[in-house]
Amino acid sequence: MLQKLSISNYALIDNLEISFDAGLNILTGETGAGKSIILGALSLILGQRAESRYFFNQQKKCVIEGTFKIGNFELKNFFEDNDLDYEAETVVRREISADGKSRGFVNDTPVNLNTMKLLGEKLIDIHSQHATMEINDPEFQLLVVDSVARHPELLGEYQTKFRAYKKSTSKLQQLIEDSKKAKADLDYYQFQFDELENANLVPDEQEQLEKELYALNNADEIKRNLTGANYLMQDSEAAALTQLKDANQQLAALTRFNPDIQELQERLNSAIIELKDIATEVENLEQRTHTDEARAEEVNTRLSTIYNLLKKHRLNNNTELLALQDELSGKIQQVVFGDEAIEKLQEQLAADKKQLTELAAQLSANRQKAIPAIEGDVLNTLAEMGMGNSALKIETTSASDLAKNGTDIVRFLFSANKGHALAEMSKVASGGELSRLMLSIKSLIAKNTALPTIIFDEIDTGVSGEVANKVGQIMEQLSNNLQVITITHLPQIASKGNTHYFVYKDDDAETTRTRIKQLSTDERILEIAKMLSGDKPGESALQNARELLRK
Repeated sequence: MLQKLSISNYALIDNLEISFDAGLNILTGETGAGKSIILGALSLILGQRAESRYFFNQQKKCVIEGTFKIGNFELKNFFEDNDLDYEAETVVRREISADGKSRGFVNDTPVNLNTMKLLGEKLIDIHSQHATMEINDPEFQLLVVDSVARHPELLGEYQTKFRAYKKSTSKLQQLIEDSKKAKADLDYYQFQFDELENANLVPDEQEQLEKELYALNNADEIKRNLTGANYLMQDSEAAALTQLKDANQQLAALTRFNPDIQELQERLNSAIIELKDIATEVENLEQRTHTDEARAEEVNTRLSTIYNLLKKHRLNNNTELLALQDELSGKIQQVVFGDEAIEKLQEQLAADKKQLTELAAQLSANRQKAIPAIEGDVLNTLAEMGMGNSALKIETTSASDLAKNGTDIVRFLFSANKGHALAEMSKVASGGELSRLMLSIKSLIAKNTALPTIIFDEIDTGVSGEVANKVGQIMEQLSNNLQVITITHLPQIASKGNTHYFVYKDDDAETTRTRIKQLSTDERILEIAKMLSGDKPGESALQNARELLRK
């Protein structure tokens, strides 16, 4: 429900604010007063494109803001899917700068124009005498049938399973394509895999081999320095160990004189033990170090194998080569076992399709039961609005394959006159007839499901007298289930509203502005009387207006 609409700097409007009633809201005013301008401004927060030349003041930005009460429309999922903060009272705002740049906001969160449009479609339904395309849309016609069939849970279950089915179908197609490609490349993959597998790669092998080769290539220098180090530590006449042992004995002789010397002697003794271990290890390492040309050749050969593989595959180390080997193994396994996976998924899809077909059959059965009620209800409502000779037939055919709403293809065939063949509605009905037909259909939907606010923009064109009164009654009934806003020139319809707004132009020496005000009871009587007889209504017109309002 649209609670409030604020418009700033748009067309003939400098500043305007309207608070709407939950029921039937009437907008009247002279032609050109600005009723369509208000709808144009509203359309901006519904995602329509804007042009800056429609600004009241070209130096200022245009701001349109609507406050909507949306607690009954189950829109939480929409808000979650679009990363928006959900509020039961939601504010939608559009700002358009003088240079034409536009920004949209939902509860102060920036949104793009498409998101604003999608939300707008769920909040407001604007219908004019020229907007008849929707009524001929097969999806809309199916929506009408579904609203009367009252199977949202069943339809929701079908649609959820259908989306999963389409996703699995795409996956199957991808598996088949991947399998074909893999089979074509199998020999190439197998050759590469065998080459890597035969190399018996180890993750850190390259680094270890490079270190070993470096040591082998410098064995003489390593051995020479190890021998020298060992000589200085324990073999020479002034060996470090010999001198340290002598120093140790000197300190040992003094420990009885000073406890601190004993501590130093113990520390030196520990150092001698550690140095002896080092000298032993150096000696052992020196004995193991020798020139081994055969091993160097072996390591060189192994490293060449690794380097060649790295260069061939443009990789950096053995770890990456092993990852490639695993990848190739997976591709080979995909070829070997791919057909099995395809067959398994095909079996699952067959089972899913069977279940979907059963659900689609239930949907079709429900729709068939609902169709007579739709035809009867719409024709009865049309008869009340002076179209008693109308005929409506809803045909259903089955699609060759499953679709997002089942297998039913719905087609509304209509005739507004007795004896005329049924045909698609756009081909056999005038604009006024289509408007009344759409009003009948929207009234039917409103009885069975939650609709957004609906706006009728002069769809009463071409009717008068008692028919106009009936159209007003239908709108009044419609407003029991949803908010209705209608722009009308007919007093019979204007008298049915819960609230009545009058749109007018306010002229001063320099500018013309569009204004709007909510009419009091006395003001409504005068306005309806003017609609009946002109600008200066007599007492009879005023009395007639009072009678219309009492009804």
